[in-house]
Amino acid sequence: MSEDDERQQSPPSDLDFVSTKARNCNATGSGSAYPDQVLNNVLENVLHFLTSKRDRNAASLVCKSWYRVEALTRSELLIGNCYAVSPARVTARFARVRALHLKGKPRFADFNLMPPDWGAHFNPWALAMAKAYPWLEKVHLKRMSVTDDDLVTLAELFLGFKELSLVCCDGFGTGGLAIFVNKCRQLKVLDLIDSEVTDDDTDWISCFPEGESHLESLIFDCVECHVNFEALERLVARSPSLKKLRLNRYVSIEQLYRLMIRAPQLTHLGTGSFSPSEIAGQGDQEPDYVNAFAACKSLVCLSGFREIIPDYLPAIYPVCANLTSLNFSYANITAEQLKPIISKCHKLEVFWVLDSICDEGLQAVAVTCKELRELRVFPVDAREDSDGLVSDVGLRAISEGCRKLQSILYFCQQMTNAAVIAMSKNCPDLVVFRLCIMGRRRADHVTGEPMDDGFGAIVMNCKKLTRLAVSGLLTDKAFDYIGRHGKLIRTLSVAFAGDSDIGLKYVLEGCPQLQKLEIRDSPFGDAALRSGLHHYYNMRFLWMSSCSLTRHGCQEIAHAMPHLVVEVIRSADEEEMDTAAEILYMYRSLEGPRTDVPKFVTIL
Repeated sequence: MSEDDERQQSPPSDLDFVSTKARNCNATGSGSAYPDQVLNNVLENVLHFLTSKRDRNAASLVCKSWYRVEALTRSELLIGNCYAVSPARVTARFARVRALHLKGKPRFADFNLMPPDWGAHFNPWALAMAKAYPWLEKVHLKRMSVTDDDLVTLAELFLGFKELSLVCCDGFGTGGLAIFVNKCRQLKVLDLIDSEVTDDDTDWISCFPEGESHLESLIFDCVECHVNFEALERLVARSPSLKKLRLNRYVSIEQLYRLMIRAPQLTHLGTGSFSPSEIAGQGDQEPDYVNAFAACKSLVCLSGFREIIPDYLPAIYPVCANLTSLNFSYANITAEQLKPIISKCHKLEVFWVLDSICDEGLQAVAVTCKELRELRVFPVDAREDSDGLVSDVGLRAISEGCRKLQSILYFCQQMTNAAVIAMSKNCPDLVVFRLCIMGRRRADHVTGEPMDDGFGAIVMNCKKLTRLAVSGLLTDKAFDYIGRHGKLIRTLSVAFAGDSDIGLKYVLEGCPQLQKLEIRDSPFGDAALRSGLHHYYNMRFLWMSSCSLTRHGCQEIAHAMPHLVVEVIRSADEEEMDTAAEILYMYRSLEGPRTDVPKFVTIL
């Protein structure tokens, strides 16, 4: 590679900028710019130590000089909405970017509330980055539409590309993956998480280059097709730096064993199906799964367990004492099957599980897991009229036993104010509290009262709270509590809750840090929408679906706030309506309305 090629594949250095400035100064015969350059050099060295995105954003607002220098030292970009700014504006401001984090659709798209083909295309970003940052090493995308051609662009135009993470993305298939992994010879991370990957009948695993691999993380548990296991086994064997491996459900427990004995250095493991293959011979001697897990002495994070046969669970006993993260969110196991495992997990900090463990299982967690920081309890059956397997009993037990809890997501069918109040007092360090009562507008199942006082206690007693999800029978009183005491709340989710427009008014007028507000199936209408005019420019987005909005009310917001993009969305097969607004998605943008608007979206 020539010297010019090498320079093209690395960002301009500080020396490049200094020498250019010096030449300009000498040309004019003046040295007056040198003091400024010295200050800029000092500032650059200081800003290199700023890693928090909020600190960097604050630094860029000090003055024009800080704005310029901060842009020159920014190597990692996080863009929370791909339509908030254009690729051209980004590349014009930031000259040395090595890593891009980009988000597309709003979160409610995960619940099929947004029609497919809405947008969030990665293609214009990929092409712009290729021209501006040929040295780009990392791309992390969330809820973006990514095509096979985009993957080819990443592989062919970024010669030193190392990390790709696709979370909740779609639009690509195994054919694109095959080309990507074959051409990215320095690839360290390929994480496919909750993404939709089309099966193109392409053996993508065998397309990794031969020879020693640089892979440190390989996650493909969302890929719903068979993989070439022999190729996967060879890849794992020649990847000495591999620390994270998450397998899909087509990898059996016998195959898992073969991979584990070739990669005892793993720290994070997703087990695949955790059941035998259908073609395993009945007379074959089973591998020693217990010893295979025991040999993985660095294992701290365990997940997978798809299509689990509980009889194999004792195999993980040897690693339980070291685990800090355990994900059973695909394992339909009972409390009795959980207890022998959880009783050994004294270091556990993150635990995801299905409600099949019932309150009894949560009580076992509370007895052992004193270091727990994050708990997520998902429903086996998410229907509104399903039988609730966990309740206020389990929530209260967790609050009493896991006092260091910082984040909880809890799906249930019935709850009490007393249990929520107890959690607010026992776990005052909560940063995230998401309680999803799946039945619509359900009251305290003991007293019959609204759930106002429970959520009120959360916002009053948990002073660090930044994310809140509310549900159940709520009156304006609950939203008054949130507006009065939720001064640090940045994300608020409301589902099947609310009393009148004044409730939303309390929130919009009382929560100065609010960035993301998502509401579904609630009674809020145009008057509630208008009450946030003073704050919308400070927010990242507002989502409202199946509420009481009218098209005219949305049009008023669009006229009053021209720098806000106001999208009214209907289902793809629905005729355009003149009155009701079924879905409103509103976000700030430096660019104005987007150009890739599908027919079912109207920008007001």
